[in-house]
Amino acid sequence: MSLVNGRNQIFIKQVFAAAELFGFEARNKYEIFDAEKRLIGYAAEQQKNLLGFLLRQGLRHWRVFSISVFNANRELNLRIEHPFRFFFQRLEVHDAAGKFLGALQKRFSILSKRFDVEDANGNVVMEVASPIWRLWTFPFIRGGQDVATVSKRWSGVLTEVFTNRDNFLIEFQSPTLSETDRNLILAAGLYIDLEYFEEKTQSVVSSQMLGGN
Repeated sequence: MSLVNGRNQIFIKQVFAAAELFGFEARNKYEIFDAEKRLIGYAAEQQKNLLGFLLRQGLRHWRVFSISVFNANRELNLRIEHPFRFFFQRLEVHDAAGKFLGALQKRFSILSKRFDVEDANGNVVMEVASPIWRLWTFPFIRGGQDVATVSKRWSGVLTEVFTNRDNFLIEFQSPTLSETDRNLILAAGLYIDLEYFEEKTQSVVSSQMLGGN
């Protein structure tokens, strides 16, 4: 069963890992909910062995890894692959049968968080740019119109200080979005967490605690 068809909103909640309390980078795991907060799926990084653990500590989001997305019945929906990159991070998205659906490709930008959504042929089908005054909101634009939005939700002071636990709301705003488009946007929600929010610093969190911007 597809996670994206017939839905206007999806919530992605990162699952807490105790190892993060001690400064270790844990395997990324997520729960996925519908607009009524019903659990509809899961996503999890697949590297579980010692080598995977060591690469997470040393290379962080630059490493090679894969994430599998399942529905509530534990049936595979998507396989998301991250090739090794020092610059311009990329996620490649495949369906359960292994068909390549498209990719999320980071682009150079100074004043915004910017990446493109590509189809299976490498064509840009949606553009994303989160400006410096909207750091928590990522609009997906096609033909000059917003067709979807991913926004980070505040998960609490203690959570932000001690862990990498993040929550995201995905809103599908356009009826023109295909199932493939929606799957790429769902993958983009994970990409945004891994690329822009996996690394946190104590100084940024302290600023949030003190009421800074």
